[in-house]
Amino acid sequence: MHIRPRRLRTTPAIRRMANEHTISTSNLIAPMFIIEGEQIKQEIDSMPGYFRFSLDLAVKEASELFEMGIPAVLLFVKAADELKDNKGTEALNPNGLMQRSIRAIKDAVPELCIMTDVALDPFSSFGHDGIVEDGEIVNDATVQVLAQMAVSHAAAGADFVAPSDMMDGRVGAIREALEVSGFSNTGIMSYSAKYASCFYGPFRDALDSAPGFGDKKTYQMNPANIREAIRETLLDVDEGADIVMVKPGVPYLDVVRAVKEQVDIPVAAYHVSGEYAMIKAASARGWLNEDQAIMETMLSFRRAGADLIATYFCKDIVRLLKNNK
Repeated sequence: MHIRPRRLRTTPAIRRMANEHTISTSNLIAPMFIIEGEQIKQEIDSMPGYFRFSLDLAVKEASELFEMGIPAVLLFVKAADELKDNKGTEALNPNGLMQRSIRAIKDAVPELCIMTDVALDPFSSFGHDGIVEDGEIVNDATVQVLAQMAVSHAAAGADFVAPSDMMDGRVGAIREALEVSGFSNTGIMSYSAKYASCFYGPFRDALDSAPGFGDKKTYQMNPANIREAIRETLLDVDEGADIVMVKPGVPYLDVVRAVKEQVDIPVAAYHVSGEYAMIKAASARGWLNEDQAIMETMLSFRRAGADLIATYFCKDIVRLLKNNK
């Protein structure tokens, strides 16, 4: 035989040279859960090894992540029950936990890219991503609040706002509101193809944001659909999104690839809490090697076309990349 593909797999050095895809810390976004209080580092039961931080410790965590080479954090806050309503009042509070977190982290680590979740479910007495009227999650009134919410994040110092709600037209409304308010340099990372998935369960535990009635299928996408994902993504690009995201991750790698082939801006994917929990649970039982599973999963994102990966394994990936040098 003259053609032997195994020649390119003979030694570690040759395999490195023949690598088609690589993982870098530059590809990573670290989600952070922030709660009120001081000196609190609270492990999330359904996400072993991942924590909610009070703001003082969140600042230290963000600094550590940046020193490790992670370029961006994606902030989520857990609002107290007494602050939740059906109007998003606390979401717009200039001294709310999200706004204070942005300012504190930006002051401590000015070069870190701060991305912020823009959705009403953490602040909603109904646990939904929008305002509820007669049992319906209404679109246009919700979009108005989301636009104000995004401006408040930009005013606090956010580099990117990340609308995760899946309301129609929200990217355009947010972009217009940012422009009018003088925040033309604030970017939008849109959750363009966010599916109504069972894989969000541990995340909802982390923020106590599960829907109080029904489900989210009237605004999050049908897992059976991929053409719809392309349509949603292209609409967001036309409305001014700077980065588009697919969520969840591994079960939707075909969507990541389809989106990548349609847009010329960065594509992000979210390796969500349920995916994290599955690797943790299987490795705890000795059913797979956790480190290998992490890196193989990250390579699958890169192979599918993801430029950026939001993952709870950021610190593990940094460790593994360092050990493999």
